Amino acid sequence: GPDGKPVSVFESGAILQYLGRKFGRFYPSEERRRIEVEEWLYWQVGGLGPMAGQAHHFRKYASEKIPYAIERYTNECHRLYGVMNKRLADRDFLAGDYSIADMASVGWVKSHEGQGQDLNEFPNLKRWFETLLARPAVERGLAVGQEHRSNLADDEDAKKVLFGQRAR
Repeated sequence: GPDGKPVSVFESGAILQYLGRKFGRFYPSEERRRIEVEEWLYWQVGGLGPMAGQAHHFRKYASEKIPYAIERYTNECHRLYGVMNKRLADRDFLAGDYSIADMASVGWVKSHEGQGQDLNEFPNLKRWFETLLARPAVERGLAVGQEHRSNLADDEDAKKVLFGQRAR
């Protein structure tokens, strides 16, 4: 960590920023370029991740199927995919060069079917997604923990932990 002392970093965006600064990769040092990466990183952290997660939850895991919730989050996810599609119309990656913003977003797009999304409706997003999936490090990263996620819909103990917690 900083000054050679251990540091604890939580929250995905903060972790990606810390690692980007520490290793000098995928997170520009030039201020204008860094602002662009941060805008898209925070867009994912505050929008794409939570909305796609809710779409996935209400479509796949909720014990009670609530049509309003399913429609609301599926539509919001569709809107956000449209934002990405428009952004990627004239660039290969969200903030110009491949960055922590792309890393933060790709895992959510990987679950597009569970969110009720068809990538064929978003050709620029689909191109971006396929480009990222072709990167060996992205493939390895997306594989981490896959064995724990594959049967989650049928694992009642896991659902109690994930969906039934309250403040302690």
